[in-house]
Amino acid sequence: MHRCVEVRIGSAERALWVSFSDGTNFRIPHELLRVFSPSAEVRCHDGSWDIPPRRRGVLVKKAEPVGNYALRLCFDDGHDTGLYSFELLHDLGTNKFKHMREYVRELKRQGKARRRLVSKKT
Repeated sequence: MHRCVEVRIGSAERALWVSFSDGTNFRIPHELLRVFSPSAEVRCHDGSWDIPPRRRGVLVKKAEPVGNYALRLCFDDGHDTGLYSFELLHDLGTNKFKHMREYVRELKRQGKARRRLVSKKT
């Protein structure tokens, strides 16, 4: 079992820096964390994956420990219901490039956009 020993929120980099007791350290993009949320909103009860669109640029605003096994991440889009186990965080860090490819491929399959809408100033 992986135990998280340090977490830092990098707003400028839009990444969560996570260190584990085994000496591994990861920089996990906020966008990847958001779309891989273990919440029921994203991971449906039937096992399907309903990717929330337009999450590029999302920010983690707060990371709260949950016991000795997980973090509750609060995002600037209002999402705060996913509990990210240390095992999930370690997997997302270890396999982030594979997971990003999977995410982009599935997003395209679902016909959804990755970029956030930019409002035009008049």
